[in-house]
Amino acid sequence: MSDIAFAGAAEHARMLAARTLSAPDLLELFLDRIAHIDPEIRSYRVVLADSARSEAAAAQVRLDAGERLPLLGVPVAIKDDTDVAGEVTAYGSSAHGPAATEDAEVVRRLRAAGAVIVGKTAVPEMMIWPFTETLSYGATHNPWNTDFAPGGSSGGSGAAMAAGLASIALGSDGMGSIRVPSTWCGLFGIKPQRDRVPTAPHENAWCGLVANGPLARTVADAALFLDVTAPGGDFVAAAARAPGRLRIAVSLKVPPGVTARVGAPQRAAVAEAVGLLRDLGHEVIERDPDYPVGVVYGHALPRYFRGVHDDVQMLPHPERLDSRTRAFARIGGLLSERRMAAIRAAEPAIAARVLSIFDDVDVVLTPGAATGPSRIGAYQRRGAISTLALVAARVPFQAMCNVTGQPAAVVPWGLDPHGIPMSIQLMGRPSGEATLLSLGAQIESARPWAHRRPPVRTVSPTTPGWA
Repeated sequence: MSDIAFAGAAEHARMLAARTLSAPDLLELFLDRIAHIDPEIRSYRVVLADSARSEAAAAQVRLDAGERLPLLGVPVAIKDDTDVAGEVTAYGSSAHGPAATEDAEVVRRLRAAGAVIVGKTAVPEMMIWPFTETLSYGATHNPWNTDFAPGGSSGGSGAAMAAGLASIALGSDGMGSIRVPSTWCGLFGIKPQRDRVPTAPHENAWCGLVANGPLARTVADAALFLDVTAPGGDFVAAAARAPGRLRIAVSLKVPPGVTARVGAPQRAAVAEAVGLLRDLGHEVIERDPDYPVGVVYGHALPRYFRGVHDDVQMLPHPERLDSRTRAFARIGGLLSERRMAAIRAAEPAIAARVLSIFDDVDVVLTPGAATGPSRIGAYQRRGAISTLALVAARVPFQAMCNVTGQPAAVVPWGLDPHGIPMSIQLMGRPSGEATLLSLGAQIESARPWAHRRPPVRTVSPTTPGWA
């Protein structure tokens, strides 16, 4: 049954369609694992057991009748910045408003494909940080080493997937928030092209930086998610075909303005990836994207700060936010509408400069992160700016793709000395998800990762302590 829990969305969909597994049994497997594992990991903010059971039973009726939908009966976890009808969207805080009356568009599409919504996953307050710890809901732990964070802001989604607590999970990515937890949780995560997967009713989140996408066990799972939520891309087919011979640029350059040092394990992962890619027949060269000086402080960070400020203005109880979040939002409030309009107007020129590397290459390869994640509680007594400086040094390679809007994916690659997964990042040209999926699947075939299991321990759902 453990093998089934880790099989992933595409395999679950096949098993359900073949009737070798029932939708209620698959859901109960996950609910049982959540009850015994999640008390220590805290990947879910809320588990929707009753409604999920009803949805699974209804899905089974449809399966028995011969109906076929891509995700019919497949349990999906939803990040808690995304509306699910009848549930609050908490944003990692007690400052939230009443329950949502309608599903977000991406949830509607998942339901239309037959998905069973199993719960809402934990996030840092207002999705600000690449660690997932809040005053309201506590800390989410990395299943690979529970002394450490799983990343963020889709940290709950990453932890749930790593621990085998859902078939696939929805995340959102404004400064790396899909790719960071995917990196440190041993998952394939992809930030699609901006606007590929709908963010409605929260369009233009963080001044256009945010994209929705999957955290998945396999490339095929991620492709299935994208086919369902972004029709017309034919992503499953892309993941199933060979990528051909690609010209790939490898870069360890950190965008100017970020102080970061790439660790030895992360450098070794990139070197191993280069060797594998050459063995697979690709041409790999050393070349850095042309990052404009000042792009981080003059462009990315203002959109980030102002985006958080705008989100906070929508909350009915902002006084309940922790002091660090309030400070972050205040900084965003100092940025005028005129300043933000000028920043957004500058985006095409910045994107054209950064993306010019794709005139000569098909993919850019970088480390997935500069280091491993922080220990739980590492930033509890720090303010907004000092926390930001420290976390940016861990994950300097993500934000640029949010500025340009281009797709990027992370591929699992070994473990660091703390037993925590690492990754390599594949940056694609605009709307180039198909190439990333095809290349990712080729790497996965040559160097599989989905069979790996974190050393999670189980606890009794009723008795404190380890069982």
